[in-house]
Amino acid sequence: MSSEPPVLILDGGLGTSLERSYGCTFTPATPLWSSHLLVSDPSLLQRCQADFASGVPVDVLLTATYQFSVAGFAGSKTADYPDGIPRSDIPRFVEAAVRTAEQARGADAHARLALSLGPYGACMIPSQEYSGRYDTEHDSEDALREWHADRMQLFGGITNLASRIQYVALETIPRVDEIRALRKAISAVPDLAIRPFWMSCLFPHADADTLPDGSSPEDAVRAMLGPGVASARPWGIGINCTKVWKLDTLLRRYEAAVAGLLQEGVIEAWPALVLYPDGTNGEVYNTSTQKWEMPEDVKGEDRATWEDQLKDVVLGTQQRGKWQQIIVGGCCMAGAEDIKRLRHALVGK
Repeated sequence: MSSEPPVLILDGGLGTSLERSYGCTFTPATPLWSSHLLVSDPSLLQRCQADFASGVPVDVLLTATYQFSVAGFAGSKTADYPDGIPRSDIPRFVEAAVRTAEQARGADAHARLALSLGPYGACMIPSQEYSGRYDTEHDSEDALREWHADRMQLFGGITNLASRIQYVALETIPRVDEIRALRKAISAVPDLAIRPFWMSCLFPHADADTLPDGSSPEDAVRAMLGPGVASARPWGIGINCTKVWKLDTLLRRYEAAVAGLLQEGVIEAWPALVLYPDGTNGEVYNTSTQKWEMPEDVKGEDRATWEDQLKDVVLGTQQRGKWQQIIVGGCCMAGAEDIKRLRHALVGK
């Protein structure tokens, strides 16, 4: 019998925590965003990650690699790299990202590490994971597969990867063709494909339960779990960077889609579920001002706290479903104190 707890607690939004708690500022001049701290101030990054890893404490900690890309490093100009960081030097920062997360856990090494990989849109300037509108060069499944496979090769050389990374997180995927591209790409990188990996999508529209590309939750689930895409199939599927109040409806559709695949014989067991909505309670991200703002039609609404809304979703899902594991945390604007309250609400300690 498995000794796994029913719920594992994931960390929160690293970039917004660095901005709000540590005064960091990210601009197009820092195209690696939160990962830039690996270049400029790894000790500050470690402190921020430790707020989650030991301060909460969380059960799963994401590495600061979400926006890693060859182009992002090339555009990162520092005193040591006035012309940008060349591809040949990227492995040292990959290693630093894993080492920093390990150090953030502290001596007890409680938290499991998840290697974070965002979509292509997260590496664009401005970022486009909320829209899924990509440049012509990367606007097809084959082009995205090639880009992700090349990027994943950067992580294949991590020293003792199998013992240091417990999960790979393919996050904030805005397009169904990118889901398929990611499955194909990770299948071609054995060092990553052997780890349990999850795939999570976002549903940012206030008036529609669709991905940014217009695809339905059922389309997303079939692309993540269905046959004929690639040999690699995710251990877990989920939703991130989405309003907490949208989760219940979306999860019911996810569950119905998984049940349908089981009935068809396409899959043999329920996957794990990973949920980490954004930490807002109505605010939306304004891509022009690069700030989170409360829409006029939402101001003054009486809402339950973020952690109580998420707790209700998780408990309801547990009662309905047969997910083999649930991992739950937060995304943008969810700080360490939010995750600590979430942990207390769900786990009681």
